[in-house]
Parts: sequence; structure tokens; C-alpha cells
Amino acid sequence: MFNLIRRDVILQKRQLLIFIPFILFFIIMDSHPALIFLIASIFIPFNTYAYDEKVETNILLNSLPYTRTEIIASRYLGAIVYMVLAIGVTSLALFAFNKPFTMIDIAIGSSLFLLFAAITFPLFYIFKPGYISAVVMISFLLLAAIGPAIVLFLAEHLTAITDFINSLSVPFLYIGATLLIMLIYLISWGTTTVIYKRKAF
Repeated sequence: MFNLIRRDVILQKRQLLIFIPFILFFIIMDSHPALIFLIASIFIPFNTYAYDEKVETNILLNSLPYTRTEIIASRYLGAIVYMVLAIGVTSLALFAFNKPFTMIDIAIGSSLFLLFAAITFPLFYIFKPGYISAVVMISFLLLAAIGPAIVLFLAEHLTAITDFINSLSVPFLYIGATLLIMLIYLISWGTTTVIYKRKAF
């Protein structure tokens, strides 16, 4: 399974050369640190899916001595590994440019990445390959653009929910959000595994 995770890095060697300038662009544009962490975390996993979609890598993977469960596990575990590495590199870049950030920014960025990954990873196995990666990335950009406005709108109009959230203690809120996102990620992992096992290549 480790070799499957390493494979993604090897395949992304050229893309990794773009990674640093890509992150630096958002830093120079003075984007919110949480957004930068989110974008950095997305870079490798979704580039890998886009690459696999073009060359139909699943046919090759299924000819190797790995079970389909291991293939999916490498995707989900790999995403976490790449997220941690991306956070480390991004933190160094922010520090080098003297851009302040907090652990909360890292937590928000990583949580949003895991949530986004949990929602989108199964789509790559449900729909036929072709334009899924493009649709996913466009959806991400749209959500990044209009997401904050939607959250503010809901916060203003769903006051009961807002008041309930405000009544919770900060530690409880963080722990609850973390457990919820982990649960969603695990459900997504299990769902994708079931879909992939039944899929014919």
C-alpha cells in the first residue's frame, strides 16, 4: 500500500514543481491562511485523480498484486499524508513571507479539505471518467468564491442554529466538528470501497 502512495508522488513530480509557485501566488495575493492550507492540501490528491482519469490507471492498478480495498485505502490514507506534508510546506512558506497564521487556520483548512475529499472522492468511481476532475475543481472554485457569502446568509437567517452553536464551548465545538468530519471521511472511505469493488474495468 505504501508503494501505491509513493506512486502518486512519483507521478506528480512535474506537478510538484508548480506546487511552490502555486502556493506562493496565494500568499502574495494575501489570501486567508485557512484557504491557502486548503488549496495546498487539495493539490496532489486531485491532480492524481485527474491524471488517473486521463490514462485509465485503474485498469493497470487492478492488474497489480493489490486488492481493491488496498487501492482505495491508499487513496484515502495518501490524501491525509499529502495534507500533512502540504501543511508543513505551506507553514514554512507563510513563515518565510512573515505571514501570520494560527493552529485554527490549519485546523479549518485541513477540516475543509477532508470534508471536500470525502464528498468528491466517491464521484471519481461513480461516474464515467472524462470530465469529473474538471467539474470537481470548478465546483471547488465556485464554493470558495460564494461559500463565505452563503455561510453569512445562513447565519443571519437561521438564528436558532447560530444561537445553539454560539452556546457551545469552544473545545466542545472543535472536538465535535473533528469527530463529525472524521466520521464523514470514514463513511466516504467505506462507500468508495464498496463502489470500487463492484466496478468493472
